[in-house]
Amino acid sequence: MPAPTQNSLLDEARKQLPILSRALLNAIQDELEAKAQHFPLQDAWRRLRGSFAFDFECAVLPLIEAAARGEDPIQKRRGSLDTLSLVDERQALQDVAIAHVIHVVEEQCRPELHQLGNFFAALRGTARARKNENPLRPGLFAQALLTAFSGIPLEPERRYGLMQVAATPMSQGLLRLYSALCAELRAAELSGLVASHAARLQDKGADLRQFEGQRLNEPATLDGLNRRVEKRNSRLQDLANSGLPGQEPVFIKATGPDMLNRLYEQILSDPRLLPPIKGLLGRLQVAVLRLARDDTSLLHRQDHPTWRLLNRVAAHGMAFDSTEDEQLKEFLRFMEGELPLLIDSATPSAVLFQKVLGRVEAHLSAQAQQRSQGSAEALASLERKELRPQWLELLREQIKAQTAGAPLAPKMSEFLHNTWTQIIVQAMVWHGRDAPEVAQLADWVDLLIDSLHELPEEADRQGLRQKLPLLLARFNAGCDSIKLPEAKREPVLRELMEQHGRLLRGLSALPQSLRAQALASATPAEPLPSPEAQLSRLLEERESRQPDHWSNTKIDRGHLPTVPVQLYDQMTSLESQTAINQWMNGLQVGNWYHLFVQSEWLTAQVAWVSESRQFFLFVGQDPDERHSMTRGAIEKLLANGLITALDETDVLQRAVNTLMQNLSHGV
Repeated sequence: MPAPTQNSLLDEARKQLPILSRALLNAIQDELEAKAQHFPLQDAWRRLRGSFAFDFECAVLPLIEAAARGEDPIQKRRGSLDTLSLVDERQALQDVAIAHVIHVVEEQCRPELHQLGNFFAALRGTARARKNENPLRPGLFAQALLTAFSGIPLEPERRYGLMQVAATPMSQGLLRLYSALCAELRAAELSGLVASHAARLQDKGADLRQFEGQRLNEPATLDGLNRRVEKRNSRLQDLANSGLPGQEPVFIKATGPDMLNRLYEQILSDPRLLPPIKGLLGRLQVAVLRLARDDTSLLHRQDHPTWRLLNRVAAHGMAFDSTEDEQLKEFLRFMEGELPLLIDSATPSAVLFQKVLGRVEAHLSAQAQQRSQGSAEALASLERKELRPQWLELLREQIKAQTAGAPLAPKMSEFLHNTWTQIIVQAMVWHGRDAPEVAQLADWVDLLIDSLHELPEEADRQGLRQKLPLLLARFNAGCDSIKLPEAKREPVLRELMEQHGRLLRGLSALPQSLRAQALASATPAEPLPSPEAQLSRLLEERESRQPDHWSNTKIDRGHLPTVPVQLYDQMTSLESQTAINQWMNGLQVGNWYHLFVQSEWLTAQVAWVSESRQFFLFVGQDPDERHSMTRGAIEKLLANGLITALDETDVLQRAVNTLMQNLSHGV
């Protein structure tokens, strides 16, 4: 038979798609009927069932056709300035559902996916098989499943529940499909190729998971490592003294140059580090050894500035897949200028390492902010749009208190409490809450009230005449900013001119009948809330009111590229909230993260954080790949193990973990 090609496998998948969709339809029906806890989903499924198979096939086919054209079937949305939007809790819930389906399929079809991944890597001539290069990867079908479940309006929690129910049927159906494709490879006598080429599927999270399953008897710390070495060497020495055969000590001494050299050797053997980063860290070794001669805390403090510098450099380097990446080259050039400060010093100190660390942090932060130019301002505007309802309410309360008892005519009173507050809020959205444009619009209210006071003296009336042009100009400028029609501003302006005419004739701003009406409608002004109280209320109102459906089915974090997050998934407990807040406080501009967004794992850098820390902009390795997210969305990803900092388990910690593991196994 002819040798399989990528397109021939895609054609076979296309042919089997009706079988897959029909089997999926029946299996979901059986799953819903078999378990009573799925009863709340029955109504939604009944409305979807009639067109589900057709909708699923229609969602899959364009993705397969895109793959046949050589495109990425799951095309990420580009965050342009015009289309930038926020990923909130609802969108994050969809990503959690997709991640759950992908995980279940990968667990069921691991050998088949391994073979297919190696085959597609061999066709491309790449040395490593990457999950995202498999055109028939589970994420494609999970995305199509979500699309099929989006055919009718559904509450996000119901759609999430249906995705969970469909995960196992999907894994069973894809197992049959993947097995058939692998059978074609075996029939063409390609089993040796797919078993050997790119034998290890590249998984950015494999190293993070390496030590998750370990259950060490003591914390993996530098002090713990020292104690373990001393204990083992002492035991081996006792065996030698008694005449029994034993192994050589793992280290000559538990503290000192030998320990430091072994630790550094382990750091430089970290498989997650690219060769240029290893070379950079290797050149720093001489400075670290010099420091250790005088600073005994180096082998006891994992928060020592020296280790923090190494961790920061390594974490930034881990964000890149290729040594040819221009951003990586730029970072290496920057570090070339910093290394002499440490290497050329005969007596480097912790203060010196801290100084270089500060310069590295400042450089990475500035670089990230430069990458976010344009998008940061657009996202800031989006954030302010999100706050528009709260700002409107607060401003109306403030203007109500500010104008209490003022001689405002009815139309102007209505205008101030509605239209003018909208004008101010729009300026806040465009320019920022504290912008001069906003202050000028807010000051106009004071100017207006001041212009309506009775003027018994001619000199005061002359002063009013001089103020009126500015008052009128700012009124029109504010109305123009929101393009208020002339028909809506003319009655208000005519009424105001009548009031000023009365004042210039020595009368009160309002006739007696309207004065009584204004006093009757005035209510005692409530004291304005403090800035702290206003902020607290805004944050409380922004909390998601969705029922918590995030922990219905746990995703096995042992098989996801992230660190253990058991503390984060108990969203209602005080301990969990404290842990989440601590983690969120670590989200700083310049840091790199691995997160699951829009059906794909990606590596992205925090490029912007809003003043309220409620909105975040992530920029991927491709500068055009931008993702803006709310704090709530990030917290939901965190609770489900779908986001991790690249330095969550830093290079030093991984080295200590490995040495502890070697000691446990007698290596």
